[in-house]
Formats: sequence, C-alpha cells, structure tokens
Amino acid sequence: MFRTLSIALFMSGAVLPALATEGVLDVVAPFELKGPDPVQSGNILIKMDVTETLVDADATGALLPGLATSWTVAEDGLSWRFVLRDGVSFHDGSKMDAAAVAQSLERSRGNGGLLAKAPIHEIAPLDDMTVQITLSEPFAMLPSMLAEYRSAIIAPAAIAEDGSVTGAIGTGPYRVTDYAPPNKMTVAAFADYWGQAPVIADAVYHGISRSETRALMAESGDADITLSLDPASVTRLNRADGLSVISVPIPRVLMLKVNGAVFDAETRKGLSLAIDRAGIARAVLRFPEGATQMFPPGMADWHDPELPPLAYDPEAARTVLAEAGWTSGADGILQRDGKRMEIEILTYPDRPELPLVAAVLEQQFAAIGARPVINSTNFSEIPARHGDGSLSTALFARNFALVPDPVGTLLQDYAPGGDWGAMGWSNEAFTAGVKALAAGSADEGTRDKLVATLHAELPVLPIAWYQLTMTVSDKVTGVVVDPFERTLGLSQVGWSQ
Repeated sequence: MFRTLSIALFMSGAVLPALATEGVLDVVAPFELKGPDPVQSGNILIKMDVTETLVDADATGALLPGLATSWTVAEDGLSWRFVLRDGVSFHDGSKMDAAAVAQSLERSRGNGGLLAKAPIHEIAPLDDMTVQITLSEPFAMLPSMLAEYRSAIIAPAAIAEDGSVTGAIGTGPYRVTDYAPPNKMTVAAFADYWGQAPVIADAVYHGISRSETRALMAESGDADITLSLDPASVTRLNRADGLSVISVPIPRVLMLKVNGAVFDAETRKGLSLAIDRAGIARAVLRFPEGATQMFPPGMADWHDPELPPLAYDPEAARTVLAEAGWTSGADGILQRDGKRMEIEILTYPDRPELPLVAAVLEQQFAAIGARPVINSTNFSEIPARHGDGSLSTALFARNFALVPDPVGTLLQDYAPGGDWGAMGWSNEAFTAGVKALAAGSADEGTRDKLVATLHAELPVLPIAWYQLTMTVSDKVTGVVVDPFERTLGLSQVGWSQ
C-alpha cells in the first residue's frame, strides 16, 4: 500500500526516488552515499544505526560506553586499554573481538580516518576482548576521537586485502539489505543485535540533494524524518498538517574558507569587513543574528563574549584593502602586483542555504571591487581543490562536534591545516596550543588564546551560526534531536498509535 503523493510534487517537477511504502521508515537527507566505507559515508551509516563506535556520547558531549564498556590509561599516558562488550556480532554473524576491532581501527587510521591525527604507534589486541592502543606521546582526547563516525567498527569480511571496504558490515541494530549509492540505502532490523531490538523493522535512507524535493516529500507524507531544510520551506512546513518542525542550536558554523597563500591576513580582514553577516542571517537563514566570532554562544568554553564582534563596514573594507596594496584597475576591479582580485566561491547545493549565501557574498565582494564568481558543485570538490592547491575560497558548514570535544576538529582543520579548515595559513603557537589541549597538558587560558588567534588572523571567515532543522511525521515517535548530529535514535523510533 502506497501513501498518496501530493500533487505539489508533480507541479514542482521534482523527481522522487520512490513512493514511500507503508510500514517502512523513510529518512530523507541531502547527503549522498559515497560508498560503504565509514571514512566516506560514516555520518550516514551511524545515523541509520548500521555502524557503532567503541565510545559513544550523549547530547551534552559526555562520553559513554559504546562497543567498549570501559577504558583506562597508563600513568605515563602512553597506553590505553579498551575492554570490549561481550556478545556482540557483526551483521555477517562473525564475532566482534579485539582482533577485528584492531583491524578496523588500523584500517581507518591508514585511510583518511581522524585517528591519523592522533600520535598512535600501534593498535593491537591485548587479549580476546581487550584492545590496546599505544601512543608515541600522551593524548588525552583519544576516547573522544574513537566516538567519531570514521572510527566506527566494521567486520573483517568488509575489508579487502588492499584495504578498501567492500560492504557496510557493522554491529548496529540495523543491517544493510540493499546499498544503492549515491541515493538510497535500505536497512532491516538485525535479529542478533546485542542491545534492545529496533521497534521498526525496516527503514530506507534517501539522499535527495534538492531542498524543495525534501520539503515536498515531508509535506506529502513520503518522508517520516527529513533533515536540512531551506528557510522558505521551513516557513511553509510550519503550517503543514501531519508533521512537526524542530529547530535547535548546534555547534555548526557557516564559514568561508580562504586560500591564505592567495589572500594574506590584511586582505582577509578586508573581505571580512565586506560581509553583512546580520543581513545574511535575517534575509537568507531567517536567524536573528550572524556570527560575531567563530564559535556560537552554545559552545560556552569556546565563545568569548569579550571579543569585538566581526563588523560589516564596506568603506573600512576598501581602506584596509588599499592599505594592503590593492588598487582599482581600469575596469574597476581591484588588482595588486598585476593580478586582479578574482574570487571563486566554491560551494555545494546539498545544504540549500549555501548557494543563496554565495549569491549574497558575490554581490558584497563585487561592491568593494572584487570579481567574484560562484561555482556550485559537489562538496567533494572542496577537499580535492584544497589538496591540489587550486582552491580560491569555499563556502560550507562545519560541525565542531563531529568529535565530542571540539579540539578534535581544530586538530584536523587548523593545526596546521586540513581539507575543511585553514589553507595556506599556519601559526606555530596555535598548533602547539591545540596539541597541548589534545594531550591534556595545556596551560590555563589556552582556549582563550586559540579563540583570539582565529578571530584576529581569520584563516576562515565565520558568517553564521546554525540551527539543526528537521521535520518529523506525526506518524512516528521517539526521534532524537541530537545537537551533535550523531544520532536520530532510529532503533527506538516507533509508529504512533
């Protein structure tokens, strides 16, 4: 039996993956499935309760037991032991033991996982149910990094001899029954799950890039849980019957990554002054204010209310750029040393607000004499263009809670730089401070110094703080609204009576 599809879908020209099936939970989000590897698509696999991590985290970021029931560290800080949960099976029926866990973590560490940023010497089984991780130097935040989705544990059978991942074989309450990247994954309740059995037997993940299509699916009843909606759709959906719209502040920041090798510190300051953050927040994002600094007030340990707010002043922007050596050419475009200020704003439509914000930035940068152009493409172009050095700027949203401790993201992005962080910028004192925090040996006040450095040198330009916006059908209950965007509580979701 199929739900009735709203005529609005046909009028919109939207192309849907399929009509929803009664009794199947439909989750719709903008993110494409890149492959079965947790390093590639782990954020989706963990949301769909297919994979799990050794360490879990609650809605406040506090660490909890996951596939490991406990962990200890040696007095010298160089050896961690993780005691595994007994009676856990992978979806292929094989036992989760220390050898399997060590193989999975080593594979992640060597293939783009966040663990590559940790000073790990060796990951090895100490006995059948204990994994020992030996470090080359103390690293206090190791358990937090093991809670990140790229550190999810997969079965040995999922890992080919060359290290590639051939299947999404995890330990979660749901197992994959059909994997059809980039847009669809079907899961079913795993009968041998170690914990509480899922309430709903079958679920489907749909990766739908167009926000309008996601909104129409929510409105028509063809989506039970819908993530990441544009502000205009949220306004309409707030008036719709049969669903609830939920918005909560999250530690995610909309920012413009700037190639520091092309745009020096004074030029970045000038570009920052050209951005009307409050106007963007109100008109495009429907938020009350723009970002006045990198970290939002909800990140109390990292938000400094004493910092002077990032200002909007086009005239001051022109003055700063002139002092930095930029002069107006015959065509009115700023130039320096024979090169025009040409700014490619690379972004992607998966998050519907990004192209809209890019259009506003295009106008605001043009107003001070730059020649901007928007390139809205696949989000994978950002790390690719970072890697080959061809990136000019990139507009994206970065979640500082991918690891429960924001230090994990800073370590990856700014100490010294990473695919989704600083490019062409480094600061030795900043890197040392981040590493000291990660090791648990930082002096008091280190966080404040790091925040001040980001604010002063602007390796990226913060634009807006975020809210997590989602719709939940009135037909379902128990959905978890997680500010860390880690879980939907899918296995505990049920049909309403």
